[in-house]
Amino acid sequence: LVAARHLQIGLLLVGDSALIERELARHPGAGALDIQILHTPEHVGMAEQASAALRRKPRASIKLAAEAVREGRAGAFFSAGHTGGAVMAAISTFGRLAGVDRPALATLVPTRQQPAVLLDSGATVECRPQHLVQFAVMGAAYARIALGCERPRVGLLSVGEEEGKGNELTREAHQLLKSAPVHFVGNVEGRHVYAGDADVIVCDGFTGNVTLKISEGLVETVEALLHAELQSTFGAQIGYLLSAQAFRRFRKRLDYSEYGGAPLLGIDGICIVGHGRSSPKAVRNAVTMAARAVREGLTEKLGAETLALGR
Repeated sequence: LVAARHLQIGLLLVGDSALIERELARHPGAGALDIQILHTPEHVGMAEQASAALRRKPRASIKLAAEAVREGRAGAFFSAGHTGGAVMAAISTFGRLAGVDRPALATLVPTRQQPAVLLDSGATVECRPQHLVQFAVMGAAYARIALGCERPRVGLLSVGEEEGKGNELTREAHQLLKSAPVHFVGNVEGRHVYAGDADVIVCDGFTGNVTLKISEGLVETVEALLHAELQSTFGAQIGYLLSAQAFRRFRKRLDYSEYGGAPLLGIDGICIVGHGRSSPKAVRNAVTMAARAVREGLTEKLGAETLALGR
C-alpha cells in the first residue's frame, strides 16, 4: 500500500478475498488507492513440491498472478511465497527469452563499493557450463540497467582464483566465459563476494542460494553479538549512543529488505521473487523494483542482449 501510494500505481491482489479485504480494512487510506482483488482459495504452501502443487491447483494464487500479467491486467508480478512455485509459474506462463535455456534469480548484494549482482540465487539448481554463460550475459545487462555500470566486471564463483580450480562445472564455464561477450575478470572466491572486485558474480542456483542464506545468518549473528557487547558495560552503552547513526547506516547497507526482491531474468515478462520472511519494508521495495522494471523496459532490454545467444 505504501508503494502504491508513493508511486501512484494500481495493485491487483491475488488470493483469498475475505482475508485480503479484512487486512485492507485495517488501513483507512486503502480506499483511495486503485486496488483490485482476484479471488482464489488455492495457494502453493511453502512445504509443498512446486510442480505437483501447481498441477493439483490450477487456480493457485501464484499461477493466477502470472496469468494476469500475461493477459495485460498487470505489468509485473511479485511473490514472497514459494520460490519454486513462482519460478515455475513464471516460466510456464511467460516463456523464455530467445537464447536463454534457464532463467536466473538476480540478487543484489552489498559490497565495499556499490552493490553487485549475484546470479543464480535459487532458480536453477542444476546447471551446465553454457547456462552460466547465459547468466553472465543477463547479469551484465542487468548491472548496466539497474546499477548504471557501463562495463560490468563478471566473476565466476569458485573455490580458488586460478582458472583450474573448482569442479567440472566451474572449470568448463571458466573456459567458455573467456570468449563470452562480457568483461570476464576470472574466478571469485567466497571471501571476495562482498569485496567489490566484481559487479556480477555467476554461479549455479544451489551455490548462490546457500551463499545468500549463510550471509543472512552471519549478519544476524554479528548484529546480535554486537548488541550484546554494546550493552555489556556503561561505557559501551555511551559509546553506542555516540555511534548510533553509524550503526544505523551499517545495518542499512547489509539489510536484504533494502533491495526488496530478486528479478527472475531470462523470461518474457517481469517476475520479482521476495524472501519468505519479507518485512513490509521489503515488500514495498520489491513492488518499487517491479514498477521500475516495467517503466524502464527491463524485459525488452534483456531480450535484445540475449538474442545473440540464440544465434
